[in-house]
Amino acid sequence: RWQKIFMIPLWSKMAVFWNKMFLTIIVLLIVLFLDAVREVRKYSAVHVNERAANVNTNAFDHIQMKLFRSQRNLYLSGFSLFLWLVLRRTVTLLTQLAKGMASHAALETQVNDATEAAKKYMAENERLQEALSEKGSSKKKQSAEVTDEMLKKEVEHLKVELQKTSNALHKANNEVIAVKKQSEGLKREYDNLMKEYERLQDSLNEAEDRKDL
Repeated sequence: RWQKIFMIPLWSKMAVFWNKMFLTIIVLLIVLFLDAVREVRKYSAVHVNERAANVNTNAFDHIQMKLFRSQRNLYLSGFSLFLWLVLRRTVTLLTQLAKGMASHAALETQVNDATEAAKKYMAENERLQEALSEKGSSKKKQSAEVTDEMLKKEVEHLKVELQKTSNALHKANNEVIAVKKQSEGLKREYDNLMKEYERLQDSLNEAEDRKDL
């Protein structure tokens, strides 16, 4: 399903510029994150100095508002940066998984076709052997033996092709399993991230409550 979505013409056109867009947004988020860190350090120092100096309430509230905004920008830019990396990794894994599933389906089709062809040739070989057993002419027997030998070689060739296709199918299954394991690992990392985000949000809310008090 995701592979079909990614094959929409609009996404196909954007895919050409995907890496440039990703790097541009990463640089932008890093700049915003560093600027937020600078603002937090700046207003934290000013907040401590103003509080120690016992300045008027309006100036202290203004500094506190600036500090809250800088902290908010720090959380937003930090989590946006991390989630943007997670999003890219998720899209990459989805694409790999879709390609692996497509190749797996194609290999299964090839294996089924090769199996059907082998069964067909073996059935024809059995019919020819039965026909040869009913004929007493030595010349016909010799011709039938040559035909039987050719059919045996063809069957052996089909068995070799079937073995190669089976090996390729096994390899594709291993790749699909590896991609699924990577997807599960990414899901666990995302769950850990959400727990960390909730913990930071709770600490931020507690800090806000203490400021209000």
